[in-house]
Amino acid sequence: MRKTQFLTLFLGVSLSALTIVVIFIVFFILCRRTQSSTESDQYDVESSDNDKQGFSSSETEELVTFHGGEDLTICDILDAPGEVIGKSSYGTLYKASLQRSGKIRVLRFLRPVCTVRSDSKEFNGVIEMLGFVRHENLVPLLGFYAGNRGEKLMVHPFFGSGNLSDFIRSGDDESIKWSNIISITTGISKALDHLHTGMKKPIVHGNLKSKNVLLLKPSFAPQVSDFGLHLLLNLSAGQEILDVSAAEGYKAPELIKMKEVSKESDVYSLGVIMLELVSGKEPINENPTGDDEFYLPDFMRNAVLDHRLSDLYRPEILRSDDNNLSEECVLKYFQLAMSCCSPSPSLRPNMKHVLRKLEEIRKC
Repeated sequence: MRKTQFLTLFLGVSLSALTIVVIFIVFFILCRRTQSSTESDQYDVESSDNDKQGFSSSETEELVTFHGGEDLTICDILDAPGEVIGKSSYGTLYKASLQRSGKIRVLRFLRPVCTVRSDSKEFNGVIEMLGFVRHENLVPLLGFYAGNRGEKLMVHPFFGSGNLSDFIRSGDDESIKWSNIISITTGISKALDHLHTGMKKPIVHGNLKSKNVLLLKPSFAPQVSDFGLHLLLNLSAGQEILDVSAAEGYKAPELIKMKEVSKESDVYSLGVIMLELVSGKEPINENPTGDDEFYLPDFMRNAVLDHRLSDLYRPEILRSDDNNLSEECVLKYFQLAMSCCSPSPSLRPNMKHVLRKLEEIRKC
């Protein structure tokens, strides 16, 4: 009898201990899964809590390289510490130092929810097309990375001299030199002409503005960036770009949707940049009306309608080191800019015509 009681007691204690061990093991596994999930989240390349971070690798990934980026590797891109240098609704720009080569590159992270499917034939065709674009006034695409979670990274050279918007409003003597104004305008025009006519299939920039024009010192040669980016974005993200363009004063009046951008709308944006260069003012549209008669930032519209054209350019331009510069040359430049900003797309000049006129103005 006592043996039976002892055996029963022994089995009860053993089962209780076994239950406790099983519970402990299950709890341990769940904790490890939670920790693993948390650690995975911390490696999200779009985390915005830190200005510097590394890019994590994933199980299935692909890297396509183009001219100038042949030495890129997936490890170069994903292991590079990245410093945030710009943000938008559709992604983030990182200044990254590639540890193997020591080169500085710009990594453009595109948010997966803002892009079209990367496994589509159309998407791959756009990447290939953008990767083959090479021109002295265009920022090249060196490589493109796609990860298994939908993350996408575009690799570009890094230019540390700032953008045209900052240059115009810097107050620097170089920003009012007529030779620089003409040279910068010509460089941007050549870049657009190459996109519009120098490719097998024309490329519309789609988001031309002074912030998207980088400058190379000491010559201030313009480097146009962000061309064709809208082709990689979905309709919602593209529309957000167009809304920002309207608020900043670069949107052509005929545009209702981003998918309607054209070579003519690029020419309009160029005209606004030209007016920006000679006026030194931001072309912000606080209340864009969409008026077909005239669609320009307020200060520009009022000066034209009141026939006060001299208000549209900085008088110090005439007093710069270009001693032979006449007011007639500045006015011809202004007239060219206004023709680019015509409310009717059919009346805007094409880029080859713009380049011919700029050459005439240079010689006047």
